[in-house]
Formats: sequence, structure tokens, C-alpha cells
Amino acid sequence: MKLLMKLIDSTKKEIINAITIKDLERIRIECLGKRGYLNLKIKELNLLNNEKKKIVGSLLNKIKKDIQTELFLKKNNILKNLLDLDLKKDKIDVTLTGRRIINGNLHPITTTINFLNFFFEKLGFNCSNGPEIEDIYHNFDALNIDPNHPSRDMKNTFWFDCNRLLRTQTSSMQVRIMETKSLPIRYIIPGKVYRNDYDSTHTPMFHQIEGLIIDKNINFSQLKWILESCLIEFFDNNIELRFRSSYFPFTVPSIEIDIKGNQGKWLEILGGGMIHPKVLKNLNIDPLSYSGCAFGIGVERLTMLKYDIFDIRSFFKNDIRFLKQFK
Repeated sequence: MKLLMKLIDSTKKEIINAITIKDLERIRIECLGKRGYLNLKIKELNLLNNEKKKIVGSLLNKIKKDIQTELFLKKNNILKNLLDLDLKKDKIDVTLTGRRIINGNLHPITTTINFLNFFFEKLGFNCSNGPEIEDIYHNFDALNIDPNHPSRDMKNTFWFDCNRLLRTQTSSMQVRIMETKSLPIRYIIPGKVYRNDYDSTHTPMFHQIEGLIIDKNINFSQLKWILESCLIEFFDNNIELRFRSSYFPFTVPSIEIDIKGNQGKWLEILGGGMIHPKVLKNLNIDPLSYSGCAFGIGVERLTMLKYDIFDIRSFFKNDIRFLKQFK
């Protein structure tokens, strides 16, 4: 028994001097483990008579609880010291100047769309949006686009099946608005459109803003004034533009507007014209009582000209260095 008490005293000293959790675990196994000396002593109780067994058993249980308590307290103390060290390493000086949060900025495409929306709202236009997945009727048939027109070809258009496709133009919203809105109509429709094309001036997805006016006595001069005023304000009167005749199945007469870039090259940025009488008839609007005009503005090309950007693909590369230029 004297040898056991010496071992207990030695164990308590080791617990006091332990530095790591690993040291404590070693001490626990030596003393209280399956083959620890205290457990071996408890197993020897069967060799004693009943009277001694009670006395020695009670003493061994008390020693075991004391050792467990010492181990528990020491473990908590080590863990607290480790936590204090971590807090000292990671402490924050609240008097230091805070990290500066860098504000983002609008994408140049978004800036252009916002400008055009605001300009046309000043002229009394309403703004609307529509589905990017269209059916063949709204995207082609109702707009007087011939069944053999090249835009219907698989090489030029993204088809889901024989009836559904990614819209190739925001002009499809002309039909939807004429179907649902009462006359007179004055709307702009910004949105994404999709065509199977990819080079420095074309991308498979790009943005258009469609304009639509239907009322009595709408004429070509009004359309020309609206478009010219919009471009002059957008470019701060610092542009050279030209109107030239063109062809669209859903407008007659039709025009396109080109703007001369800094390198002296003309770039088409929008098309428009007077709404074709067949389109009005398709939507049950009397072309003898009402007339209308429509136009579609290419947002990317307008932005390229304003900021002197040569490659349309730059807008969609997510290059922060490029986007930071437009704060």
C-alpha cells in the first residue's frame, strides 16, 4: 500500500507539471488505463476478505476520483492557456484605420441602357420587358418575315425545337404589346437577344432596345427626329451620323443609322422605319386609321462608339481592369 501511495503522489506531481494534452493522456493511461496500476490494484481486491475489501476498495475509489478531478482541472487549465495564446496572436487593434471597401461600378452596357431608358421616358415612352424564349409566331410570322428568310436558318438562330427559339430581336415584343395594350401605344423594350455569330463586332448574346409608337398621324419625320435627338444627346453632340435606306420585313420604308468612329469607319448602330401595314393588320389594327414607327438600337455598338472600344467581346470577359475604366 505504501508503494501505491508513492505512485499516486508521483502521478499528482506529473499532472501538475504536465504542459500538453498529450502529456495528460499519457499520465491517465499509466494510472487509470485498462492496464494502469490503479486498475490492477482494483482487480486485486478479489484476493482480500470482505472486511478488507470494503476498506481498500473505498480508498481506491477515492484515489481514482481524485486523480480524475486533477486530470480534468489540469486539462481545462491547459486549454484555457492555449486559447489565451490564440487570442493574443489574433487580437485586433480597434484603434487602427479600417480596411477600405472598394465600391463597384455599373457595367458600361448597363449605363447605356439606363441612359436610353431615361431619355425615352422623358418623351413619354413606357418601358416593358418580355420573354427571351420566343415562339415562331411572335419572332417571325407576325412580323411579316418570310418562311425562307435566312434568319430562320439553324446556322443563324438558336432553336429549341420547331416552334421555340431564343429570340433574335426585341421586335418580337412589338407583337406582344400590340396584342395586349390599347391604342395609342408608345413603348421601349430593352433586353437580350441571341444570334449565332461571334467576332470582334458580333457576339451570340447582345442587347437591343426596341421602340414602338402607334397612333394617328405618326410619320417618318417624327421617327427621324426622335432617333437623331437621342444620338445627339448620348454623344454630347460630338458625332457624325448618316441615314440610309434599308430593308426590314416589318417596316416600310426602312432606314439604318450609321455613326463614324474615331478611325473613320462607319458602324451601323440602329435600324427602324414605319410599321408595315401587314403587321398592323396581323394584330387587328386598321392601317388606314393608325400608323406607327419602330426602331431597334444596338446597345453594345452604341457603347463601343462612345468609349472607343474596338472589340465587342471585351464587354463579356469580366476583366476587372477593363471594367474599372468606366467609373
